[in-house]
Amino acid sequence: MHEAESAVAHVLAGTAPRLRQFVAVARTEHVTRAADDIGVPQPTLSRGIARLEAELGIALFVRSGRTLHLTPAGRAFLRHAERALAELEAGARELVGDIDAEHGRVALGFLHTLGSEAVPRLLREFRAEHPGIRIDLAQGGHAVLLDRLRGGEVDLCLTSPLPDEPGLAVATMHEQELRLAVPAEHPLAERRSGLRLADAAGAQFVGFLPGFGLRSIVEAWCREAGFEPRFAFEGEDVETLRGLVGAGLGVALLPPSTRSPVTGVVELPVTTPRTTRTIGLAWVRDRAAPPPVRALREFVLRSGPRLLDLHAGDAGSHR
Repeated sequence: MHEAESAVAHVLAGTAPRLRQFVAVARTEHVTRAADDIGVPQPTLSRGIARLEAELGIALFVRSGRTLHLTPAGRAFLRHAERALAELEAGARELVGDIDAEHGRVALGFLHTLGSEAVPRLLREFRAEHPGIRIDLAQGGHAVLLDRLRGGEVDLCLTSPLPDEPGLAVATMHEQELRLAVPAEHPLAERRSGLRLADAAGAQFVGFLPGFGLRSIVEAWCREAGFEPRFAFEGEDVETLRGLVGAGLGVALLPPSTRSPVTGVVELPVTTPRTTRTIGLAWVRDRAAPPPVRALREFVLRSGPRLLDLHAGDAGSHR
């Protein structure tokens, strides 16, 4: 039997043994042949059919020597049992396919700020090594991503700040500097060599919505600088926020742009406090990882520090 077919049969045997036994006997009308077909001892199969009839409270077969014939109730039950087994088999095949080492599926969650360049760059190189693995992508804020990770909706999560809880394992990937983006006509725009974050205390900010990791990080930096930021606009997308800055609607602490300079925006390095966030990979510590998940996790652990640094290597041409 093919390895995948064997795995499907194993799932079915553990999920619905009585239905499987009943259908096998109904199709062959012979306990011995049915036992051979599904690979169970004949006494086990006989006891299984007897228990099923006892549980249902009705005879499914009439016996004539070694041959069994379906009763009217048995024929009616067979239609439902075959449909149920077909659905279970389809589900088992999907599960086996999803964990196939070469053609399986893995769900990756990541921050919105990583979606435009960093994650596509990472996945391009991963696909070159594992062309058959399918990847489901989920973007979101830090809190939402961690909820989906704990709930099993995603297998791996690229996020910041790194969670500190016993059930999650984390690995640092990249230290990313954030700069203060200001409108070109803003008085602070002349401070090209750098400024203290406290110098922006009187400015209106644009930033991410509450629940996004970068929102909490920015608020913490501002408090460290001695003020509470006043948010005039809030959003979910880094380039939208950068555009709002360019329109003169506020200042923002954002990852540096790797593309051509955005019209109307000046990015200033911050000297105090150190506005650097840690981006890392998180996964559930004790959850079994199928081969596709292990493949992506090992790739990110190996190559993520290089690929997530968009100002390193071949990414320098995008400055």
